[in-house]
Amino acid sequence: MFLSVLDMFKIGVGPSSSHTMGPMVAAGRFLDRLRAAPFAAHGLRASLHGSLAHTGVGHATDRATILGLAGVLPDRYDHEKAEALLAAIRDTHTITPPDLPPLAFDPRADLRFDFGPALPGHANGMQLQATDAQGDVILSETYYSIGGGFVLTEAELEEGRDTDTGPPVPYPFQTAAEMLEMAETSGKSIAEMKRANERSRRGDVTPDVARVWQVMRDCIDRGLEADGTLPGGLGVKRRARGIHQALLAERGMNLTAPHTINDWISVYAMAVNEENAAGGQIVTAPTNGAAGVVPATLRYYLDHVPGASEARVEDFLMTAAAIGGLVKFNASISGAEAGCQAEVGSASAMAAAGLCAVMGGTPEQVENAAEIALEHHLGMTCDPVRGLVQVPCIERNGLGAIKAVSAASLSLRGDGTHLVPLDACIETMRQTGADMSEKYKETSLGGLAVNIPNC
Repeated sequence: MFLSVLDMFKIGVGPSSSHTMGPMVAAGRFLDRLRAAPFAAHGLRASLHGSLAHTGVGHATDRATILGLAGVLPDRYDHEKAEALLAAIRDTHTITPPDLPPLAFDPRADLRFDFGPALPGHANGMQLQATDAQGDVILSETYYSIGGGFVLTEAELEEGRDTDTGPPVPYPFQTAAEMLEMAETSGKSIAEMKRANERSRRGDVTPDVARVWQVMRDCIDRGLEADGTLPGGLGVKRRARGIHQALLAERGMNLTAPHTINDWISVYAMAVNEENAAGGQIVTAPTNGAAGVVPATLRYYLDHVPGASEARVEDFLMTAAAIGGLVKFNASISGAEAGCQAEVGSASAMAAAGLCAVMGGTPEQVENAAEIALEHHLGMTCDPVRGLVQVPCIERNGLGAIKAVSAASLSLRGDGTHLVPLDACIETMRQTGADMSEKYKETSLGGLAVNIPNC
């Protein structure tokens, strides 16, 4: 099993990897099919199903779908240009994708939210169609946004295309047990094995990984400086800037309580997720809704741990990606599929593993750290108020990062031996997600989403 660190950590746009980035990517893929078609289309239609319909407006799924059909991709998103493009499409009822003729598209009539049963393949389903001048469908495709910005067509999902089909890698571990066995046999760390796998498929990814961390760091910095109220209508105020300024003012005071370090960890995560909620540039880690946990934990390491080194950033991210790959392969990283345990829980496990590794942990201690962090997110629901990635998501990332640091610290106090294997914890998360009521899986039909007044 191979999942690149650059697939786990994608540079994109908020507020959601599955509900914003995924539909944008799906629409881009549909345009590619249209460009290759032997006929000329006249218009476009789109329908959103399942979780994409229930929380689509709050997650900007409608905007993302329209922009994707106009040729916009997440890694090249420009907010001002996107706003101008959306306004023009609303006014003209026309989309003009690159290398295609103008196509009729009225956002009010041609983008439909289907609140009926979800499509059979996944909770995040969408259908895209091209029509002729008479309005008859001449090309249709069903896409599933399966979490973390990953997108599959209906056929690809049925064929099992979500699994690795590339050439062999040196360390093809599919479970944590295999990972530990290969680490013991080879004498390599988890990061070293992951790096060897990356080189066998992609070559030297060091510059790309460095850019991922730079985007993460820039996102934190922007969030620590920005003020105001987040979009969406809930009136949620940005808090990271105020908390950060208070922490800076208290720095060096002899009477500062030791637990204040938790506020530093939280504020880094909150800064990221406030930027995500505002639709800013973000890195999936492994999703947008959980994007603050890994960068916050890494920033904590660099800024607050004695002896920390920038040279270890790649090892942190490689280790985290290895753990994230195991979770995705054996369970899920999608809140719509398995609740927030699959998003913030997975992110916390990844961050705990990365921190443990760069603080000198053995592979066994790294696996233990990931298990501790994931175990204590089991059963966590995904119930965003009004479908916005704000409440409880922003603070939840802060607590996920705190749990990651605690899990790494606990594992480093031991020798790596423990009762519950990471594999058992991942399987438990999968089963829990399967048993969880749909109203608690990113539909905003239960939990906080219905018990908090939001109008």
